[in-house]
Amino acid sequence: MSESTQPNEPSRDRLPHRNYEALPAVPSSIEISQRAQLRPISEVAEAAGVLPDELEPHGKYKAKISLEILERLKDRPDGKLILVTAMTATRAGEGKTVTSIGLAEAFGRLGVRHMLCLREPSLGPTFGIKGGAAGGGYAQVLPMDEINMHFTGDLHAVTSAHNLLASVVDNHIFQGNDLGIRKDSVVWRRVIDLCDRQLRNCEIGLGSKFDGYPHPSGFDITASSEIMAILALSRDLEELRRRLEKIIVAYDQWGKPVFAKDLKCVGAMCVLLKDALKPNLVQTYENTPALIHCGPFANIAHGCNSIVATRIGLKLADYVITEAGFAADLGAEKFLNIKCRQGGLTPAAAVLVASCRALKMHGGVPKEQLHEENVDAVVRGCENLRVHIRNLWKFGLPQVVALNRFPQDTPAELEAVMDFCHEMGVLSEVSEVAARGGEGGMALAGSVINLINTKTTRYQPLYDVNAPIKKKIAVLAKEVYQAGHVVYKEQADQMITRLEKNELDKLPLCVAKTQLSISDDPKQLGAPEGYTLAVNDVKISNGAGFIVVITGKVLLMPGMPKVPSVEKIDIGPDGRIHGLF
Repeated sequence: MSESTQPNEPSRDRLPHRNYEALPAVPSSIEISQRAQLRPISEVAEAAGVLPDELEPHGKYKAKISLEILERLKDRPDGKLILVTAMTATRAGEGKTVTSIGLAEAFGRLGVRHMLCLREPSLGPTFGIKGGAAGGGYAQVLPMDEINMHFTGDLHAVTSAHNLLASVVDNHIFQGNDLGIRKDSVVWRRVIDLCDRQLRNCEIGLGSKFDGYPHPSGFDITASSEIMAILALSRDLEELRRRLEKIIVAYDQWGKPVFAKDLKCVGAMCVLLKDALKPNLVQTYENTPALIHCGPFANIAHGCNSIVATRIGLKLADYVITEAGFAADLGAEKFLNIKCRQGGLTPAAAVLVASCRALKMHGGVPKEQLHEENVDAVVRGCENLRVHIRNLWKFGLPQVVALNRFPQDTPAELEAVMDFCHEMGVLSEVSEVAARGGEGGMALAGSVINLINTKTTRYQPLYDVNAPIKKKIAVLAKEVYQAGHVVYKEQADQMITRLEKNELDKLPLCVAKTQLSISDDPKQLGAPEGYTLAVNDVKISNGAGFIVVITGKVLLMPGMPKVPSVEKIDIGPDGRIHGLF
């Protein structure tokens, strides 16, 4: 979509300045969660329209929902789908998940029938750099400690199914290799739901001949598993089975792909995944319903919650709020080019989250100085926000910028962002949901509803999936990442040739790229353009239905920081968890 057909018309009239009351002091997120008055999950389900026999409780405050609900509701019209995305991520925080949850709480206060659909947290970031991924302040999904720790076991099921397939591949080769698999062509590595750089590259099968056959391999994080993506994109058990069968695990001596179905283990994998296919129902701090299901990362996978959860939400509610991981160049792009295309979804509007802190970092301010007022840096950082606004226009989405307010933000900084959005012709609202819960998101909720009622979405994918792979990459490089050129390493060129030769190239792209920059270089903040995008490798996620394009130095197995969150997490004699967020 060109800027000439943008949903909102730009305006040069200055907005009247607002009065900003000081934000109230907020306890730690885990303290707030432990003081929350949770409703039994059966009551939350009943209020959302879920029948008792469609609910499978996992304790008092969480449950799985049977997929049979979709058959009962098949004739009910869909609600409106709202995508929450963000500006480029920084270590200062943008608050995309917090904003999503707070918006849902505000809809609850307005008496609007709604559903929140989020991804499940991974133990890797929880113990590594984030310390939790269930929102924060008074905009949380609960019980936050259980959601962050094991939850209902979905990620463990994905890990087990993935590693079962890896074991079967190696056992097949050990037991005589009837399929003629080339030992150096096995592409199915193992996964674990932790950040462990030591496992990225390793030699396995060491020891005697009874211990397997020695060969190089490695581990990726569970959230990057193709099985996680398959689970998120499957509508029912039969589709899950069909997708698992199509997984490519290796290539034979003639260069032909070897599929999971050839190894006769897909039935067993389905047994491991049958319960994980069902979405999980929990509640927000203000007792509004939330479906939390699947957790693919957006920098190395497609970054969206499940199609099943979104579909159930659209049948139960008038408005469904869902987020896509990281910024509009990663999560939103994949949501719009992969999930919406495969799931037959049409988003009605987008919420683009920004914060003055993050904008100042993109404007050149180091993290240690973010507490100091710097309006000029905020204005410079808005160039990053401009790119993401334009990206959403290209997909045809009406949008509202949600300015997630932090206590250190000054009125002048907030006004600078609001003025920028006004000049761009984009609606904007200050969000205070972390400090005030749903009350702090009422203005945002009102603007979103008004936008949906007055603007028609013109959603369309950005490229033709049947185009050649390099042409699809060129479209994303130019239109989304602002690159001037694309270069390919030899192994990427070879893999593209292999995919085209085997007629596996007519699929959407899932670009693995740093989340810290619009470019493929995490050090390039702001709005870099005209640079050279480096494609280092290409691989096929045939069951998931997309081609993974690996750029820059992005890693499929993250490592822990020098001081990981694991050092802060503990449990007291009373069983209460501390330091989770």
